Amino acid sequence: MFRYRVKHLIFHHVKEHLSLYTFVTGLCLMGVVFGAIIVNSLPYESKNDLLNYLKQFFSELAAGEIAGSPILFKESLFRDLQYLGLIWLLGLSVIGLPIIFLLLFLKGMVLGFTVGFLISQMGLRGFLTVLVSVFPQNLLVIPLYLFITVASVAFSLKMIRQLLMKTRHHPILPQFVNYGLSFAGAALLLVVVSAYEAYISPVLIRLFIS
Repeated sequence: MFRYRVKHLIFHHVKEHLSLYTFVTGLCLMGVVFGAIIVNSLPYESKNDLLNYLKQFFSELAAGEIAGSPILFKESLFRDLQYLGLIWLLGLSVIGLPIIFLLLFLKGMVLGFTVGFLISQMGLRGFLTVLVSVFPQNLLVIPLYLFITVASVAFSLKMIRQLLMKTRHHPILPQFVNYGLSFAGAALLLVVVSAYEAYISPVLIRLFIS
């Protein structure tokens, strides 16, 4: 019963904001493509420096010299919570809409740059690294970012209509509570993502770089 209700709520949410989801998904994909293009436009010296840094990181990872999994878990969770939290907070203001879209675009750009750089510079090993260290968690992270972005934009637009245009058909407090619950749900799912990045991903990477 609970699973059915959750599925129904998700379906209703996506259907209600389908145009927004289409827009933010396209924006994120544009960021991914732009990030991949940046890789090819980097000068040789910058690529070489990044590659040397990456090799050093892999060497330290193989030797077990990087921070322990609990520390990696906290850092990963804190980083994503900060980013999602900023998008959520910007949804409380009217002027935050452009910044919300910019943050989503930057998230896609970083993802595109990471994948493009690993594959272009490391070939098959880079592709395998992407499969175990980038692709799995982003299957959940990217939809979470899209969800929070849409929720933030939708809430901000409702605030505009109800506060500036004086159309108070619905109380603001219940909408704010639902908006807060959306972030809480996303935060819980981020725990799963951070656990994968901290406890599983390093082990899989060692298998491919050893």
